[in-house]
Amino acid sequence: MNLFQMFSYPFMQRALIAGVLVSLCAALLGVSLVLKRYSMIGDGLSHVSFGALAIAVALGVTPLWFSIPVVILAAFLLLRVADNPRWNSDAAIAVMSASSLAIGIMVISLTTGMTTDVDNYMFGSVLAMTRADVVLSVVLCCGVLTLFVLFYHKIFAITFDENFSRATGLKVGRYNTLLAILTALTIVLGMRMMGAMLISSLVIFPALTAMRLFRSFRGVVLCAAVSSVFCFCAGLTISFLFSTPVGATVVTVNLALFLLSCGARLLRR
Repeated sequence: MNLFQMFSYPFMQRALIAGVLVSLCAALLGVSLVLKRYSMIGDGLSHVSFGALAIAVALGVTPLWFSIPVVILAAFLLLRVADNPRWNSDAAIAVMSASSLAIGIMVISLTTGMTTDVDNYMFGSVLAMTRADVVLSVVLCCGVLTLFVLFYHKIFAITFDENFSRATGLKVGRYNTLLAILTALTIVLGMRMMGAMLISSLVIFPALTAMRLFRSFRGVVLCAAVSSVFCFCAGLTISFLFSTPVGATVVTVNLALFLLSCGARLLRR
């Protein structure tokens, strides 16, 4: 079966469009999150999204519309905790992650049980992507990309030196909040395909891979974007050809590229 036949299926077309956009957003935001040592926030938000979607399924409401404000609120709270020296940010993320998973599992066990819909959100499925999901993903991802480009220099400033940025009059808290909101949107949009358990890998792996190959912020951002989109397309193709789970396959391809970048860095030294 050739690639043209594979992408003639409507569900593969939907998966390709939404997946490429989500991968691109996750990679761009992931560079700043990793450099600011906020990468675990993505993992925490993915678990919050699972708890939110479990409640949404139990209430019979649209999971994405319910999850987006909940995850944005969680991102805002985690950011405030990370900025507070009296709190241990890693412990706060762990507490929120475990609590969200526990609440989600309790809600599922007391209502419908582990339905196919919840299973798809937890582990990802290309068949679960509907036309409405794709439209929402395209609109929100375009918004995320637009805001990232518009505030690129501000995000660069708060990524490397918050104290200097604050001294120059930059509203550091405002742009940190923007970064958290954009991350929350990306996490929620990627749940359908990657699953709540694996979506955070799209935030972390491309950034780590790019940092092994480039030193400038712009070079890392561009490399992360390209590698993320490449890994998703390769993972989606391999998943279709060998009938493997999409989320796990994409993460495996990202891992392979990361190991190759580590090898390339050693050879260059």
